[in-house]
Amino acid sequence: MKKLFAALLLPLLALAEEAPTIDSGDTAWMMVSTAFVMLMTPAGLALFYGGMTRSKNILNTYAMVFAAFVVGFVVWIAAGYSIAFGTADGGMNKVIGGFSHLFLSGISYTQINGLGAFPEFVFVVFQGTFAAITVAIASGSVIERIKFSTWLVFVAIWVLVVYAPITHMVWGGGYLFDIGALDFAGGTVVHMNGGLAGLVLAVLVGKRAGYPKSAMKPASVILTALGAALLWFGWYGFNGGSAFGANAIAGLAFLTTTVAASIATITWIVLEWIIYKKPTLLGAATGAIAGLVAITPAAGFVDVSGAFMIGTIGTVFAFFGVTLFKKKMGYDDSLDAFGVHFLAGLWGALATAIFAVKDQALLWDGPLKESGDRMGQFLVQLESVAIVGTFTLVGTVVVYYVAVAITGGRRVKEDNEVMGLDESVHGEKGFNL
Repeated sequence: MKKLFAALLLPLLALAEEAPTIDSGDTAWMMVSTAFVMLMTPAGLALFYGGMTRSKNILNTYAMVFAAFVVGFVVWIAAGYSIAFGTADGGMNKVIGGFSHLFLSGISYTQINGLGAFPEFVFVVFQGTFAAITVAIASGSVIERIKFSTWLVFVAIWVLVVYAPITHMVWGGGYLFDIGALDFAGGTVVHMNGGLAGLVLAVLVGKRAGYPKSAMKPASVILTALGAALLWFGWYGFNGGSAFGANAIAGLAFLTTTVAASIATITWIVLEWIIYKKPTLLGAATGAIAGLVAITPAAGFVDVSGAFMIGTIGTVFAFFGVTLFKKKMGYDDSLDAFGVHFLAGLWGALATAIFAVKDQALLWDGPLKESGDRMGQFLVQLESVAIVGTFTLVGTVVVYYVAVAITGGRRVKEDNEVMGLDESVHGEKGFNL
């Protein structure tokens, strides 16, 4: 009888041994990475943007970024996560994940995420910080003139209508995921998406009063440099956390992130020195961010030489995007969200196919992994950026007009713009000197 009982019990014991369990190291790393990414928005990006705006609008600029984080995260929990990572029926699953997890229904605190040995709730928060910073990036294009109420409504709708579906298509099992598009940590999902949304808003809202004739000097380049340093620090969670564990790929992403940002900073300084004869701290800070943006889609796929090339060329794209291209086109992208995030992100997304190492342990499914077809992977990357760009362009226009219809206006009154939005909108000053 004992032998029979043991024989019956063995399969159950084997099944219990195979059941996934939470790894405390991976869980700790993912929670720390999430905290890093959270720091990027209401601290890093807010200071980076705030320092570049005029002193009479610095508080409003900070408030827009801060509000983007909290509003974006709340709607992410309400429906964004379900749309991005749920499972829809039929062909709709190619674009959205459905509504089965509204307000995280059906997810237990003990549930383990399928991408690693950590709780699903940790993954929810980690991805929520990505959603929040993406829409916050777009704020840099329309600071100093957009209505605060219009911005809040735009954030809430945009995260659900534009960001969440793109996330599903690239990372959540949708169309671009199926064809093997590579985006390690958000070149298309975050930076191209947020940067292009910013440009669309800048065109629709219109130029700031006096632009480009009036001098619009930054309130504090030091604050911008501090913000860049905090963003760089947070980027280790952004890229390293996208390995979904304390593992070798996270270590690779740590290294490539640092290499790309460093060489990009040097490249921007050299370009300024050659063209304008003076290297600026603002340029150095901007160059670092351009390099970080460029390496994001490739951080866990490339080696050091690839990181050097991606960072160097990415900052060249950004440099001429915020100088020659912006001047030629005449749009008022206040803090250059399009030039830095979209252009460097676009380069990084395409460069991933060029520089990704042919290592089966690193690559996701796609032409490069399946058959070593680098050109095939490049065409997949090209299709990915085209679809994301089109979806963002159309979706942002629609969301903008809906937000304007709800709030009854797109920008502040002219006298408030002249006074500055800190006092006219918030009744406060960024600096009481």
